[in-house]
Amino acid sequence: MPDPDRQPDQPDDAEKRSLWIQVARYSQLALVLPAATFVGWLIGIGLDRWLHTKWLYLAGLIVGIAAGFVELIRTVMSSESKQP
Repeated sequence: MPDPDRQPDQPDDAEKRSLWIQVARYSQLALVLPAATFVGWLIGIGLDRWLHTKWLYLAGLIVGIAAGFVELIRTVMSSESKQP
């Protein structure tokens, strides 16, 4: 039953909620890649200090970047499949 007090051009609560969910999902994309890269770099530095090497930070950096891209692609693919 339509609400007589609602203006025709105002979105209802479900549409507003959906908009905020989309904003949260896409803002997550801006944080996932740098965070994964940073964590991979930190793990690489920790392994370098533990194993007394000088190159594992690069491997950690590459693995972190790859993990960030994988999560980025997963998020985009899941959000596209949920779109009407």
